[in-house]
Amino acid sequence: MTDKEQEKRIALKMVIDGKVREISFEELALSNNMAQEALVRLMVRKKIFEPREFMEEMNAVQNERYRTGEPPDKGETPDA
Repeated sequence: MTDKEQEKRIALKMVIDGKVREISFEELALSNNMAQEALVRLMVRKKIFEPREFMEEMNAVQNERYRTGEPPDKGETPDA
């Protein structure tokens, strides 16, 4: 990898008004984070769910995805 590639790893390229715009992984992650935060705020404001419900769901997802211990045996599926 060149110094420039190490500096800004390109996640995707977009064409806007005929100009190519390179989006780095960092920019993409930050953009996704902002969009997700805006959606959560809007849903809370519109009373689609309560912040407590959101946090409970976040904890459930974390417990499902980020387990500690040994990986399951081959052929064994993790609990859902």
